[in-house]
Amino acid sequence: MMEELARVVRVETSGWVTVEVEVKTACGHCAASENCGTGAIASAFAGKTQQFSIKSAETFENGELIRLGLPESALLKAAALVYLLPLVGLLLGALGGKMAGSVLSFGSETASLVFSLLGAIVAWLWGKRLAKNLERQTQPVILARLGKALEPSCLTKAV
Repeated sequence: MMEELARVVRVETSGWVTVEVEVKTACGHCAASENCGTGAIASAFAGKTQQFSIKSAETFENGELIRLGLPESALLKAAALVYLLPLVGLLLGALGGKMAGSVLSFGSETASLVFSLLGAIVAWLWGKRLAKNLERQTQPVILARLGKALEPSCLTKAV
């Protein structure tokens, strides 16, 4: 189970809790982070947050920290939809275009290129629809309550 910290931003009386999660990237954790173009792009978009609502039987307070869990199977399915499905569409489209080009006696390379692009686009749109269904079916679960976050003013010493 993948785990992430979240902060409660709104509590509704109907049992729904809106939480905020900071979107993190893996960039900045390796030795080449200063010389990496991907790390530079990731740092330009750092500090983003994502909010979503989850159903809970417990009551929470605004600002409370909780630990959320998401099954790895949902992440693997999402990765397959994002990466593998368009690739399969591209390859099947290229194969279909090559066969159609040779049967219809026009440039099989041009047909292969056009069909491969169409196959990738159709597979991407289909994957997008499947991803929406996966998102509806997969909800994170609350694993633990961690209490309120410390305020910066609480960390300073009284003189």
